[in-house]
Amino acid sequence: MSFDQISTIAASGMAAQRLRVQLIAANVANSETTRTPEGGPFRRKDAVFQVASLGKTADGMALTGVRISEVIASKEPFITKYEPNHPDADAEGIVQYPNVNPVEEMVNLTEATRAFDANVAVIRAVRAMTLSAQELLRVQ
Repeated sequence: MSFDQISTIAASGMAAQRLRVQLIAANVANSETTRTPEGGPFRRKDAVFQVASLGKTADGMALTGVRISEVIASKEPFITKYEPNHPDADAEGIVQYPNVNPVEEMVNLTEATRAFDANVAVIRAVRAMTLSAQELLRVQ
């Protein structure tokens, strides 16, 4: 496997984790949104990862990475609170809030950030190996 192919695999992971971080940020930003254009409170969104074909290696082996196949809205029930003076309260004074758990989102953010950083480390290692190989060729 070439250095370029390794970098391509790591880049696919970085792109997937970047989108995941964007979804997490949207979830946190909308954690108090009780009214959306679609109607009702905001629904938590999550990314579904899938193996992605990135071509073939020189010896014909499949080169795979990762991609986001779809973004799904959570089916978990909304959080309900009794707030009779809220503009979005129903007849009983109940307001439905998004099904976003800030603690869970922060854990997901930490995981996504670490996965992104791991892919960055792979690219840095490939770069260092490439520079070392070039240096060895220069010496001879």
